[in-house]
Amino acid sequence: MSIESYLQTTKDVYKQAALTPDVGLCCTTTPIWQLPGLSIPVIMQQMNYGCGSTVNPRDLVNEPTILYVGVGGGMELLQFSYFNRTKGGVIGIDVVDEMLQASRDNFKIAENENPWFKSDFVTLKKGDALNLPVEDNSVDVAAQNCLFNIFKVDDLKKALAEMYRVLKPRGRLVLSDPTCETAMPENLKNDERLRALCLSGAMPLKDYIKMITDVGFGTVEIRAKRPYRILDPKNYDTNDIIFIESVEVCAIKDPMPEDGPCVFTGKTAIFYGNEAFFDDKKGHTLLKNQPLAVCDKTANALNSINRADIFISESTYFYDGGGCC
Repeated sequence: MSIESYLQTTKDVYKQAALTPDVGLCCTTTPIWQLPGLSIPVIMQQMNYGCGSTVNPRDLVNEPTILYVGVGGGMELLQFSYFNRTKGGVIGIDVVDEMLQASRDNFKIAENENPWFKSDFVTLKKGDALNLPVEDNSVDVAAQNCLFNIFKVDDLKKALAEMYRVLKPRGRLVLSDPTCETAMPENLKNDERLRALCLSGAMPLKDYIKMITDVGFGTVEIRAKRPYRILDPKNYDTNDIIFIESVEVCAIKDPMPEDGPCVFTGKTAIFYGNEAFFDDKKGHTLLKNQPLAVCDKTANALNSINRADIFISESTYFYDGGGCC
C-alpha cells in the first residue's frame, strides 16, 4: 500500500462524510461543550467525527490563536471561537474541499443560533497536516482529534514536527487518538479503509508518547484514557480480540530538560514522614500528607531513594495540572 494510496482512501472517506453526514462514522463522538450562550447546530453534531476531547477551556485563556487540523463539520472550531472572538483568531486546516465547504455552510447556521459568533472568527485553509500553511512560531494552541492515528509512522513524524514548528514557545499541542497495547496485525495495518476509520493505525501509548517527545516537546500530559473499540475475529480479519483505547494528550513546547522529557501519566507522590516536608534537592518539595502529581521521571527518582515514608501511586492516565515540574 503506497502512502499516496492510503491518504487518498482517507480523503475519499471524509469527502463522502462531508457530503452525507455519518453519525459516529469512525469513532465515539467528541463531547459537546455546555457553555453559556453557546449553541451547537444539529448538523455540526451529526458531523462530529472525533474520538475524545481535545482542547480544554483552561487552555484557551487570554484569547489564544488556535489551530485545528481536520475541521470535521466545524463544531470544535465554533467551540474554540467562543474563547477568541476576533477575526482569524481560529484557523482550520483540511485537505478535503467538501469538508471545508461543509464547515463554511455550517458556520452560517451557527451565526443564526449564536448572536456572538461571526464566521470570520475562523480562517479556513486548504492544507495538508504534513505541510501546514501556517507560519513558524505563530500559534498558541494547536489541536487534532482522531486524525494523526491514520498516518503511518514516517508521516506521523512529519505531522508532529509540523505542529511543533508552528507553535510558539510554551505553546500547547492537544491530541486525541486511539492507542492499542496489542500488536496490530500487518494485514489490518495495511487495510486502507480500517486505517481511515481510525482503527488499525493505533499504536502502543509509550510509542505514541515517544514520537511526540522525539520531535522536541519537553512536557507531555496524559489527560485521559478511555475504552474505545474492539476488533474481534467475527467482524475483522484477526485471530485475537484487539482492545483499543482512546487517549487525550497535551504536549507543551517547553525546552527539553537535560535528563529527558517530563511525561505525566497520572502518578502521585505522598510524603507521610515525621517532618513537615521532604525536599529532594532537585526542585520537588513534598508537603506532609499532601498528594503531589509527579511526572514518571520524578516518580522513578523518588522510588529509587527507597524511603519508607514516600508513597508513589501507579499511573492513572489522568492528569489535569498542578504537578511537580
